[in-house]
Amino acid sequence: MNAEPDSIQIFVPLKLRKKNGRPKIMPPADYLPSEDNTQDPHILRAIGRAWSWRRRMEAGEFSTMQDLANAVGVKDRYIGRQIRLAYLAPEVLRRLVFKREVPAVTLVALADCVELPWCEQAEAVFGGGAREN
Repeated sequence: MNAEPDSIQIFVPLKLRKKNGRPKIMPPADYLPSEDNTQDPHILRAIGRAWSWRRRMEAGEFSTMQDLANAVGVKDRYIGRQIRLAYLAPEVLRRLVFKREVPAVTLVALADCVELPWCEQAEAVFGGGAREN
């Protein structure tokens, strides 16, 4: 009689990193988001927060990022990194917010895309796929 095992083992290469003193499971470097078009809520929340901060700064509610950081209870470096999301190209914002497309980059890399010209941002954020009209 051949005894078959009742379970199987699956190896998933994940890494553990500490973030804010807590362990965080990180996906492999070659991980690509699934094709089910599930938008990361952290990205949408970060974009909304960036636009809120931008409006408050432009309205004169705060004169410096340090004042804003003190008011919302975060570090001014965090404000400086995240507020950049309010300056993404309109095409990128439309695809992220309205079409809920999944970016091919992390939230940190998304903020770095602001330095690119608007015409290059969509390709950098969503990969080299076909452009949307």
